[in-house]
Amino acid sequence: MAMHGSSLGLLALVLLAFPPVAARAADCGSLASPKLDWQDCTKKNLMLQGSDLEGANLVGTDFSLTDLAGANFKSANLEKATLVRASLEGAHAEGANFAKIEAYRSSFASIAADGASFAGAELQRANFAGARLAGASFEKAELGRADFDKAVLTAAKFSFANLSRADFSGATFETTPMFDRAFMFLTRIEGLDLSAATGLEQAQIDLACGDASTKLPAGLSAPATWPCPADHE
Repeated sequence: MAMHGSSLGLLALVLLAFPPVAARAADCGSLASPKLDWQDCTKKNLMLQGSDLEGANLVGTDFSLTDLAGANFKSANLEKATLVRASLEGAHAEGANFAKIEAYRSSFASIAADGASFAGAELQRANFAGARLAGASFEKAELGRADFDKAVLTAAKFSFANLSRADFSGATFETTPMFDRAFMFLTRIEGLDLSAATGLEQAQIDLACGDASTKLPAGLSAPATWPCPADHE
C-alpha cells in the first residue's frame, strides 16, 4: 500500500530522532586510543601491549588471549568483558571497572589498579602477584586459586567472594580489608597480618590455612589444623 506524503515525512522525522542501531554501533575497526568505543567488539589474540585505552568503553569486549601488558586502562569501563588467558601485566588501571569480567587464568601481575572494581568477576587462577590494589573491590568475585603473592591489598574488599585455595602469601593488607561472608576454604594466609581485617569470623579461619605467624583480629584464634600441608596442584 502506497504511503501518503505526510506519512513519509513522519517516518523521516522518526528516523532522524531514532537512528538505526547500526549507526550508533561501536567503532570496532578503530585503533587503540583514549575514550574510544569498542563495546562488544572482538579483539581476540592480538598484540596490544602499551595501548592507551584510558576512559575507553570496553563493555563486553572480547580480549581473550590478547597481550595488553603495560596498557593504560585508567577509568576505562570493561564490565562483562572477556579476558580469558589475557595478559594485563604491568598495566595501569586505577579506577577502572572490571565488574563481571570473565578472566580465568589471566595475568594481572604487577598491575596498578588502586580503586578498581572486580565485583562479581570470574577470576579463577588469575595472577595478581605484585599488583597494587589498594581500595579495590572483589566483592562477590570468584577467586578460586587466584595468586596474590606480594600484592598490596590495603582496604581491599572481599565481601561474599569465593577465595577457595587463593594464595595471599606475602600480601600486604594494612588497614581494614573486608572479608564479610567470604568463603575461605584452604585460603593461604600464612604469615599475614590480618589484625585490622573486618568481617572475619572463626568459621572462616577454621577453613583457611595460616601458621604461627598469622595475626588475627581480636577474639579469633588459630585452629589446631594449622599449618596446612603444602598445596602441590
